[in-house]
Amino acid sequence: MRKATFKWVACAIASSVLLAGCGMFGKNKATEQIDPPKNVTYTDKEKQAKQSTEKQAEAARELYLVDKNGFVVPQALALPAAKDNAVIKQALEYLVKDGPVTNLLPNGFQAVLPANTQVKGVDVKDGTAIADFSADFKKYKKEEERRIVEAVTWTLTQFKEVKRVKFRIDGQDLAMMPVNKTPIGQGLSRADGINFDDEQVVDVMNTKSVTLYFVSQNNKQTYYVPVTRRIANNKDNEVMAVVNELIKGPSQKSHLSSDFNSDVKLLTPPKYENGKVTLNFNENIYGSTGKNIISNHVLQSLVLSLTEQKAVEGVSIEVNGKADLVKENGEKLTKPVTRPQNVNTGSF
Repeated sequence: MRKATFKWVACAIASSVLLAGCGMFGKNKATEQIDPPKNVTYTDKEKQAKQSTEKQAEAARELYLVDKNGFVVPQALALPAAKDNAVIKQALEYLVKDGPVTNLLPNGFQAVLPANTQVKGVDVKDGTAIADFSADFKKYKKEEERRIVEAVTWTLTQFKEVKRVKFRIDGQDLAMMPVNKTPIGQGLSRADGINFDDEQVVDVMNTKSVTLYFVSQNNKQTYYVPVTRRIANNKDNEVMAVVNELIKGPSQKSHLSSDFNSDVKLLTPPKYENGKVTLNFNENIYGSTGKNIISNHVLQSLVLSLTEQKAVEGVSIEVNGKADLVKENGEKLTKPVTRPQNVNTGSF
């Protein structure tokens, strides 16, 4: 009887200890699941993912703004993230004076659309964007009209789905601009030009337009300005024509500059293959900083100007038939240089 009682008591004590242990284990596990850790350490991959998520909150867009010399110039600015077609509408909203772009404007630049202008919507269909503005859109001076047309057209055509741009005010299509009567009925594209060269052209019928990029500077800020110039229509090779016009340089009255030496020449006609243009220059293409080094301004002016041509995607440069050039940062030009995603970002 005593043995049986002893066995029963021993079992009861053992069971109690076991249950208590299980209870304690269960409590710790529950606490571990609910309470957050006090110290969080991110791995490199987690840090990169976190930074990537934060960057998605804003995106760089090209806004065509007006500089101190009156040129319409692209500036890549970081705008809040927007979805789908709202991105296109947002770009126009950031062209309005005293609007959301105000605190983002680079020194010496201003927005182009009249203050209080509302962007009612942008419909995109078959490559044409129809921008609908409020009545405040009409409140500008006639000398501002061309800049407004160019800024809106070039800002919207940065998006791949937009090739042409039309205008509306309060839902009514415009055949011409409201103040200086610039014709816009069939829509405008980049082929209609920007910042037209002020050189007089006698025979407009026998000329064609090309867009060239020259250098401008505001204090320590250097940027590239697109300028449309009309050239003789008898120049069959448009690539060669663009290069020759870049060497010729900007108009003396323009306040723009160029790093091209006047003695630069193409030794052979440009070669085109699969979207790539190869240019073979004489040694005068070198910059003043040393042998085999090409000026960044020369390189960027060539690439930006030539990739305005529909079929050109990249530019390779040779000297006397050899591809041994070096950029100012020491990087060798072993591959074709393509157009940057955004112009005037401070990098290439």
